[in-house]
Amino acid sequence: MLALFRRLIGTGNRGNDAAQWLVVGLGNPGEEYAKTRHNVGWMALDRLLSHGGVTLRQDHAVKALVAVKDGIAYARPLTYMNESGAAVGPLAARLNVPAERVIVLHDELDLPPGRVRLRRGGSENGHNGLKSLSEHLGTRDYVRVRIGIGRPPGGTAVPDWVLSAVTGDVSAETEKAAQAARLVIVDGLERAQNQIHASR
Repeated sequence: MLALFRRLIGTGNRGNDAAQWLVVGLGNPGEEYAKTRHNVGWMALDRLLSHGGVTLRQDHAVKALVAVKDGIAYARPLTYMNESGAAVGPLAARLNVPAERVIVLHDELDLPPGRVRLRRGGSENGHNGLKSLSEHLGTRDYVRVRIGIGRPPGGTAVPDWVLSAVTGDVSAETEKAAQAARLVIVDGLERAQNQIHASR
Protein backbone atom coordinates (compact mmCIF):
# COMPACT_ATOMS: atom_id res chain seq x y z
CA MET A 1 0.00 0.00 0.00
CA LEU A 2 2.87 2.39 0.77
CA ALA A 3 4.34 1.67 -2.67
CA LEU A 4 0.98 2.51 -4.26
CA PHE A 5 0.82 5.74 -2.29
CA ARG A 6 4.32 6.71 -3.42
CA ARG A 7 3.34 6.12 -7.03
CA LEU A 8 0.18 8.15 -6.49
CA ILE A 9 2.02 11.19 -5.14
CA GLY A 10 4.84 11.00 -7.66
CA THR A 11 8.35 12.32 -7.25
CA GLY A 12 8.37 16.12 -7.22
CA ASN A 13 6.74 19.13 -5.60
CA ARG A 14 4.59 21.11 -8.00
CA GLY A 15 3.84 24.31 -6.13
CA ASN A 16 0.32 25.46 -5.30
CA ASP A 17 -1.71 23.93 -8.14
CA ALA A 18 -5.25 22.62 -7.74
CA ALA A 19 -5.36 19.47 -5.65
CA GLN A 20 -7.69 16.52 -5.10
CA TRP A 21 -6.90 16.19 -1.38
CA LEU A 22 -5.57 18.45 1.37
CA VAL A 23 -3.87 16.81 4.36
CA VAL A 24 -3.38 19.09 7.37
CA GLY A 25 -1.43 18.52 10.57
CA LEU A 26 -2.60 20.62 13.51
CA GLY A 27 -0.28 22.05 16.13
CA ASN A 28 1.30 25.18 17.51
CA PRO A 29 4.36 26.83 15.95
CA GLY A 30 7.52 27.34 17.97
CA GLU A 31 10.13 25.09 19.50
CA GLU A 32 8.49 25.27 22.93
CA TYR A 33 5.44 23.43 21.56
CA ALA A 34 7.17 20.96 19.25
CA LYS A 35 6.96 17.94 21.56
CA THR A 36 3.64 18.66 23.24
CA ARG A 37 0.48 16.58 23.09
CA HIS A 38 -1.26 19.31 21.09
CA ASN A 39 1.32 18.82 18.33
CA VAL A 40 0.91 15.11 17.64
CA GLY A 41 -0.90 16.11 14.43
CA TRP A 42 2.28 17.82 13.24
CA MET A 43 4.29 14.74 14.21
CA ALA A 44 1.99 12.50 12.17
CA LEU A 45 2.17 14.85 9.19
CA ASP A 46 5.98 14.70 9.38
CA ARG A 47 5.75 10.91 9.18
CA LEU A 48 3.53 11.13 6.13
CA LEU A 49 5.84 13.63 4.43
CA SER A 50 8.90 11.49 5.10
CA HIS A 51 7.32 8.52 3.31
CA GLY A 52 6.49 10.58 0.24
CA GLY A 53 9.69 12.62 0.09
CA VAL A 54 7.66 15.83 0.32
CA THR A 55 9.17 19.14 1.48
CA LEU A 56 6.94 21.89 2.82
CA ARG A 57 7.68 25.50 1.94
CA GLN A 58 6.34 28.64 3.53
CA ASP A 59 3.31 30.14 1.83
CA HIS A 60 2.94 33.66 3.22
CA ALA A 61 -0.44 34.15 1.55
CA VAL A 62 -2.08 31.58 3.81
CA LYS A 63 0.20 31.53 6.89
CA ALA A 64 1.22 27.92 6.42
CA LEU A 65 3.94 25.60 5.20
CA VAL A 66 2.56 23.97 2.06
CA ALA A 67 3.45 21.46 -0.64
CA VAL A 68 1.38 20.10 -3.52
CA LYS A 69 2.50 16.89 -5.10
CA ASP A 70 0.57 15.15 -7.87
CA GLY A 71 -2.88 16.06 -6.67
CA ILE A 72 -2.27 15.89 -2.93
CA ALA A 73 -1.65 19.05 -0.91
CA TYR A 74 -0.04 19.01 2.53
CA ALA A 75 -0.13 21.87 5.01
CA ARG A 76 1.13 22.81 8.43
CA PRO A 77 -0.57 26.00 9.62
CA LEU A 78 1.75 28.58 11.13
CA THR A 79 -1.08 30.17 13.05
CA TYR A 80 -1.60 29.06 16.61
CA MET A 81 -3.89 26.06 17.06
CA ASN A 82 -6.98 28.12 17.89
CA GLU A 83 -6.77 29.93 14.54
CA SER A 84 -5.86 26.97 12.31
CA GLY A 85 -8.86 27.57 10.07
CA ALA A 86 -7.59 31.01 9.12
CA ALA A 87 -4.82 29.23 7.20
CA VAL A 88 -6.63 26.08 6.08
CA GLY A 89 -9.87 27.66 4.84
CA PRO A 90 -8.27 30.04 2.33
CA LEU A 91 -5.81 27.33 1.22
CA ALA A 92 -8.58 24.80 0.55
CA ALA A 93 -10.48 27.45 -1.42
CA ARG A 94 -7.44 28.36 -3.49
CA LEU A 95 -6.67 24.72 -4.26
CA ASN A 96 -10.33 23.94 -5.04
CA VAL A 97 -10.41 21.16 -2.44
CA PRO A 98 -13.91 20.58 -0.99
CA ALA A 99 -14.19 20.08 2.76
CA GLU A 100 -14.98 16.38 2.42
CA ARG A 101 -11.51 15.91 0.89
CA VAL A 102 -9.70 17.74 3.68
CA ILE A 103 -7.98 15.30 6.05
CA VAL A 104 -7.02 16.69 9.46
CA LEU A 105 -4.49 14.99 11.75
CA HIS A 106 -5.08 16.11 15.36
CA ASP A 107 -4.87 15.23 19.04
CA GLU A 108 -7.95 13.73 20.71
CA LEU A 109 -8.62 13.89 24.46
CA ASP A 110 -11.37 11.26 24.36
CA LEU A 111 -9.12 8.51 23.01
CA PRO A 112 -6.45 6.82 25.13
CA PRO A 113 -2.81 7.30 24.17
CA GLY A 114 -1.85 5.03 21.30
CA ARG A 115 -5.36 4.82 19.83
CA VAL A 116 -6.07 6.23 16.34
CA ARG A 117 -9.56 6.61 14.95
CA LEU A 118 -11.09 8.02 11.77
CA ARG A 119 -14.34 9.82 11.15
CA ARG A 120 -15.96 12.46 9.00
CA GLY A 121 -17.83 15.32 10.65
CA GLY A 122 -19.37 15.37 14.09
CA SER A 123 -18.74 17.60 17.07
CA GLU A 124 -15.39 19.30 17.60
CA ASN A 125 -15.58 18.10 21.23
CA GLY A 126 -14.08 21.31 22.60
CA HIS A 127 -11.04 21.21 20.30
CA ASN A 128 -10.43 24.83 19.37
CA GLY A 129 -8.37 23.96 16.30
CA LEU A 130 -11.28 21.96 14.90
CA LYS A 131 -13.73 24.72 15.82
CA SER A 132 -11.64 27.15 13.79
CA LEU A 133 -11.53 24.75 10.85
CA SER A 134 -15.30 24.26 10.92
CA GLU A 135 -15.81 28.01 10.98
CA HIS A 136 -13.51 28.76 8.06
CA LEU A 137 -14.46 25.73 5.95
CA GLY A 138 -18.13 26.45 6.58
CA THR A 139 -18.85 22.84 7.57
CA ARG A 140 -17.87 20.07 9.96
CA ASP A 141 -17.81 17.49 7.17
CA TYR A 142 -14.06 17.06 6.81
CA VAL A 143 -12.14 13.88 7.65
CA ARG A 144 -10.52 13.68 11.08
CA VAL A 145 -7.61 11.40 11.93
CA ARG A 146 -7.92 11.42 15.72
CA ILE A 147 -4.75 10.63 17.67
CA GLY A 148 -5.42 9.73 21.29
CA ILE A 149 -3.71 11.67 24.06
CA GLY A 150 -6.12 10.75 26.87
CA ARG A 151 -7.78 12.95 29.45
CA PRO A 152 -5.62 14.75 32.03
CA PRO A 153 -5.28 13.25 35.51
CA GLY A 154 -7.27 14.80 38.32
CA GLY A 155 -6.12 18.29 39.25
CA THR A 156 -4.58 18.99 35.82
CA ALA A 157 -6.34 21.52 33.61
CA VAL A 158 -6.92 20.58 29.97
CA PRO A 159 -4.82 23.49 28.59
CA ASP A 160 -1.90 22.44 30.81
CA TRP A 161 -2.29 18.82 29.69
CA VAL A 162 -2.37 19.43 25.95
CA LEU A 163 0.54 21.88 26.15
CA SER A 164 2.73 19.52 28.17
CA ALA A 165 5.29 17.22 26.60
CA VAL A 166 4.24 13.79 25.41
CA THR A 167 5.59 10.95 27.51
CA GLY A 168 7.19 7.88 26.03
CA ASP A 169 7.61 6.98 22.38
CA VAL A 170 4.71 8.16 20.19
CA SER A 171 6.20 6.95 16.90
CA ALA A 172 3.77 4.01 16.63
CA GLU A 173 0.64 6.14 16.86
CA THR A 174 1.95 8.91 14.63
CA GLU A 175 2.94 6.29 12.05
CA LYS A 176 -0.51 4.75 12.30
CA ALA A 177 -2.11 8.17 11.82
CA ALA A 178 0.04 8.75 8.74
CA GLN A 179 -1.04 5.34 7.44
CA ALA A 180 -4.67 6.27 8.10
CA ALA A 181 -4.37 9.40 5.95
CA ARG A 182 -2.77 7.37 3.15
CA LEU A 183 -5.53 4.79 3.31
CA VAL A 184 -8.26 7.42 3.06
CA ILE A 185 -6.64 8.80 -0.09
CA VAL A 186 -5.97 5.43 -1.72
CA ASP A 187 -8.94 3.32 -0.55
CA GLY A 188 -11.58 5.74 0.77
CA LEU A 189 -12.76 6.51 4.28
CA GLU A 190 -14.83 3.37 4.93
CA ARG A 191 -12.06 0.94 4.01
CA ALA A 192 -9.55 3.03 5.95
CA GLN A 193 -11.79 2.89 9.03
CA ASN A 194 -12.15 -0.88 8.71
CA GLN A 195 -8.41 -1.38 8.62
CA ILE A 196 -7.34 1.19 11.21
CA HIS A 197 -10.13 0.45 13.70
CA ALA A 198 -9.50 -3.28 13.54
CA SER A 199 -5.90 -2.86 14.70
CA ARG A 200 -4.62 -1.90 18.13
